Amino acid sequence: MSQSSQSLTLHASPKPSWLSRRSFDEWSLGGILAIGVLALFICVVLPLYTLLSKSVESKAGDFVGLANFAKFIETPSLYSSISNSLLIAFLSTIIVTSLSFLTAYGISRTRIPLKGVFKTVLVLPILAPSLLPAISLVYLFGNQGILKELLMGESIYGPIGIVIGSCFWTFPHALMIMLTALANTDARLYESAEVLGASPMRTFFTVTLPAAKYGIISVAFVVFTLVITDFGVPKVIGGQFNVLATDIYKQVIGQQNFEMGATVSVILLLPAVLTFITDRWLQRKQSALLTSKAVPWTAPQRVWIDRGFLILMLLVSGVILSIIGMAIYASLVTFWPYNLALSLNNYNFDLMDGGGWESYWNSIQMAAFTALIGTGFIFFQSYLVAKLPGFHVLKWFFHLFAILPLAVPGLVLGLAYIFFFNAPDNPLNSIYGTMTILVVCTISHFYTVCHLTATTALKQIDSEFESVSASLKVPQIKTFWRVTLPVCMPAVLDIASYLFVNAMTTVSAVVFLYSYNTSLASVAVLNMDDAGDIAPAAAMAVMIMLTCMLARILHWFLGSVLLKHTQTWRHR
Repeated sequence: MSQSSQSLTLHASPKPSWLSRRSFDEWSLGGILAIGVLALFICVVLPLYTLLSKSVESKAGDFVGLANFAKFIETPSLYSSISNSLLIAFLSTIIVTSLSFLTAYGISRTRIPLKGVFKTVLVLPILAPSLLPAISLVYLFGNQGILKELLMGESIYGPIGIVIGSCFWTFPHALMIMLTALANTDARLYESAEVLGASPMRTFFTVTLPAAKYGIISVAFVVFTLVITDFGVPKVIGGQFNVLATDIYKQVIGQQNFEMGATVSVILLLPAVLTFITDRWLQRKQSALLTSKAVPWTAPQRVWIDRGFLILMLLVSGVILSIIGMAIYASLVTFWPYNLALSLNNYNFDLMDGGGWESYWNSIQMAAFTALIGTGFIFFQSYLVAKLPGFHVLKWFFHLFAILPLAVPGLVLGLAYIFFFNAPDNPLNSIYGTMTILVVCTISHFYTVCHLTATTALKQIDSEFESVSASLKVPQIKTFWRVTLPVCMPAVLDIASYLFVNAMTTVSAVVFLYSYNTSLASVAVLNMDDAGDIAPAAAMAVMIMLTCMLARILHWFLGSVLLKHTQTWRHR
């Protein structure tokens, strides 16, 4: 047979059908990925669409365009919330950004002792609900506070209290970003500055500060968003000083005005979206600064600078420990300030209006379900996005839906869940008021960070594992179970720990969704504070913090045991 006839024969052979282009294994995993896309579409996209629709509707459900927004602007008490929120957010951002830069500089660029201890103390507020510093400030600077005179006649109930409380709970988030920004430096730049005779001050402004500028900007945007969307601190210590987040709560819970609540939520969504876009842009810029030829930098001995930063670290650590210590002490005092005898009476939550011990156990249950289900779902779906060949359209939509929650404040997401899941014609209406919706909402709220963590860990593994498995006819799910999962175990534990701690401390995402049978500890803190039971509220906040500490210790223990068996291959 001639060459031309062979070619014709080859061209004439039937093309494989689209179904047979992939193995059964790939189609099965692609189906699971499609289920993941559908799940995120239902749990993230549809509720937000319902919220946006509600903001342009009247109470009767008729389309009214921007009438609700016009009404919001025309109402002085509501409109003033915008300026109040911006004022609080700007002041907190300036304070936290400056302080986090200085403390991060002290940890990463000086030779002060006890860096590990300082780092542990400085991130302690992340284990406590945002309500804890607000309650503690009441005992320190309130009408019967022990340090009331330091305010020189000013009241802690208002902007002063909100700014201090916001700075306390946003500080660890800023510090962790700033530490990362200052960790990446090139010693050659400092050596060049020294050779050229630049003074330490000039070196700081021409080398150190420019290298960390994207981290500083990122911290500023993150803190601004966290403060302007926070609900816990202004609710407890804000007094009559209204902000956008408390307005949503008052409109929905106090006045049952869901349309105006949706309108304020959309306004609150704008700074979060702006921050999200800016952060994405900054991350791309930041990666361009790093080179493979960078040389690690070691801090030189500078006696006076080291002493100055040691004093600063002691002061900041002292303030953090004082606020936490005050909350613990207040929870143990019998009746503040008349009977300072220590007792555990305030821990008898069943005698208080707030949910009792049952709310605490509900929180444990919700956090455990969130950690187990959320970690399994997030990591496996991230694996499919990173390692499954093909299905590009599904992956694009999945990544888009997974990133979206980062730009949505918890309070806005919780309200969106009410509109979507409480609709009578929604087939999923039955989960409203149950533990299921609390778990789903919490996973959705914190989805993005976990997804990015899992994706980053998975991208570090060579795709050759999957290629070899396919050539040996080994199912990809078997490769995932025996190779990928053990290798990525540190990231899996980090995700589980992150979800558990945030599920225990979150208030804003669940405050609209709990029912009588599913009251949570963080919501109980809020309810007890509203009822005037401030000491029991402090006790419940302390219980949440201690539980989160135990979770971190368990995380460390499990990590030590599991990593010993799964990470041996890393060592020669």
